[in-house]
Amino acid sequence: MTDVRADVLKDCQVALPQWRELSTTDFEFADPKGFSTFTMAVRSTRDDIAPAGMMYRRLEGKENAILGGEAEKSVYLCLSDAGVAARCHHYEPRFRLEELYDGRTLTRHDLTDSVVLEGIGEQVAKLQQLEPAGLPNAGFFELLHAKWGPMAKRLLAEHRDHFEADEQAMWDELTELTSDATARAVQALIPEGPQGFCHNDTYHGNVFRLSDGRIRLLDFEFSCRNHRAFDFSNLFAETVMRHGLAEPPHFRIAAPEYTADHIGTLVEAYLDARGGAEAGERDLLVEQTLTMIPLSDYMYAMAALPLALEPIQKIRFVPYAWQRFRRFKAAVGLSR
Repeated sequence: MTDVRADVLKDCQVALPQWRELSTTDFEFADPKGFSTFTMAVRSTRDDIAPAGMMYRRLEGKENAILGGEAEKSVYLCLSDAGVAARCHHYEPRFRLEELYDGRTLTRHDLTDSVVLEGIGEQVAKLQQLEPAGLPNAGFFELLHAKWGPMAKRLLAEHRDHFEADEQAMWDELTELTSDATARAVQALIPEGPQGFCHNDTYHGNVFRLSDGRIRLLDFEFSCRNHRAFDFSNLFAETVMRHGLAEPPHFRIAAPEYTADHIGTLVEAYLDARGGAEAGERDLLVEQTLTMIPLSDYMYAMAALPLALEPIQKIRFVPYAWQRFRRFKAAVGLSR
């Protein structure tokens, strides 16, 4: 960790002259986070340093990026300028530095709070009204299949022997993840209608509650075109996960705790922020949200496999992908 901290601080000092005479002993470094991107919060322990902290995000080496470098930059700077994303302090191909928020990320329990849900709805409405330059015409799930599918296939074809026997037993079923039948099942869940700019990874860990109670969205690396309902579906995706269990793989998928009323509160705030709902729009959007919920299981299963060899987090990504994919198959009626 010491070398990682030194490397992160060295990058920060490129953009922050006032930090250049300081050392790692002058800062607190949070543990690295990120499902697919390395991020680290850096906070000064001194009162005479401004800015007092930064969120460091590594950009290089992201083979699984949904958008290319320039498109991702265009998206983030557009969101930063609009006040949707944290203010950008520095951006280059290797890394970027973001304003460090004061507050905390949400937990699954926060998603039963109507005030929180209303704040999320308002922020999603603000994001979805933007149109960053350089967006590809293809939708999120087309891009996901094109970019993550080959990586998942490569891992399944070449790296089975790298994993324990219990994980190898999941291999045959996981090969179905990139099949044509699965791709057709994914497309069948996407409602008809135009696709616009969406976040695409709104799960509660990517939502931040500032110390004054305001809500902000985080982590926009998957943001591109999609059906708008997926931003509501995906919000509840990780609320079903129970981590820290004694028995391997130390997590499981539990029964959902959210209800259609929770989704309705979210959708109503979103529509109000956009100027109000047309006749039947609220109920249709709730229905579309419920329809798209299984797509989060597919998305996270596809995202997990390429990370299994060199995970950022200490998660057994093969069992994670397997559990997610089995839940997706059960929802869409694919045979096990």
